[in-house]
Amino acid sequence: MISTNSKDLLAMPISDFIISSEKVAHVQSGNNAEHALLVLTRTGYSSIPVLDMKYRLQGLLSMKMITESILGLEHIEYEKLPNIKVDTIMEKDIAVLKMTDTFQRALDLVINHAFLCVIDEDGTFAGILTRRVILKQLKKYIYQKEK
Repeated sequence: MISTNSKDLLAMPISDFIISSEKVAHVQSGNNAEHALLVLTRTGYSSIPVLDMKYRLQGLLSMKMITESILGLEHIEYEKLPNIKVDTIMEKDIAVLKMTDTFQRALDLVINHAFLCVIDEDGTFAGILTRRVILKQLKKYIYQKEK
């Protein structure tokens, strides 16, 4: 059973669990959908962060968003891909964590997201926090408390 005295876990800063921005596949807002589709396909990710030229987080882009942008009435219009800019099809209203946020805030947000983007105080993309990492930390905490 999980102890009700779990404030030590929930108050932990997320900074120790972040996957650094250098290791995260992303696209820039000025890229076209064809490039973004290549990045998504090669990495195998379902969605990736979109950054501006100064590496500030702008939104998220998924394979579904790209596919929906090229659906025609009778066929998929692949020829449109080079002319569609990422910033016109990305999701701009996304859940974001700050480097100073706690494990509790991350846990609250990750329920509906496979990963959360993390920004620093200037809005620069710092990396991501994945649901997998959060669950691993929760599991570790639970098993330590059982001993």
